[in-house]
Amino acid sequence: MFTSIKRLILIGFAISLLQGCVPMQGKELRIQNLAKSQVDMIVDGHIKTINEYSRELTIKLYKRNPRELAKAAPGTTIEKRLKQLLGEPRPIQHKELNNLYGLKALPLAFDENYKGDRVFAFMVAVTGMVHASYNYRDEFFMLDEIDQQRLYNSARNLEKISWQLHNLKDSKGELFILSDSMNEGIINLSYERLFGKMIANQDHLAEIIATSTDRTINRIVQGVATAPFLPI
Repeated sequence: MFTSIKRLILIGFAISLLQGCVPMQGKELRIQNLAKSQVDMIVDGHIKTINEYSRELTIKLYKRNPRELAKAAPGTTIEKRLKQLLGEPRPIQHKELNNLYGLKALPLAFDENYKGDRVFAFMVAVTGMVHASYNYRDEFFMLDEIDQQRLYNSARNLEKISWQLHNLKDSKGELFILSDSMNEGIINLSYERLFGKMIANQDHLAEIIATSTDRTINRIVQGVATAPFLPI
């Protein structure tokens, strides 16, 4: 509540400044942007980028695993799933996942007894965990805080999530969710590369925040397969 009041004060101050300004010809000026610092705009850019990667990953996984979308309610499309994952405001409760969000939803994707849409459970885990690293915000303004350690931890968690996607199998030895494949001796690593971009996005922003706030990152070295997920 207090943060919301501070934001309103900043925007009000921005409006008062705007009243004495001459509009820039050919450029659209958002009043909200006057209440943003340079770092806020950088954070917003990284949020936009990670959301674009998440959107691309969701589409790729559904095209590779059409059987999963078929498990959803009749009429469910990939576009509807994208709105559930990345809509504004962000939906964080889904009855079909027992209202689990973020990493809490991930075990469903790799539970042999789970009869629902594994891709959706997987992507709710991915997007929800990343969302948490941005303090559940979709846009940043002055006085909004962001923690470099959470961003760093989210990158390490994405590494572990990617490993699970590529390695966890059911009792029949089949992958729960299909991703990278081999075709005529050529390995398609597009999913791995996409995860690499997402990890780099989070790591890059963590470094920017650490530098701008003169804080350090606790760099944790651990095995991807056996290490626990890091707190966000």
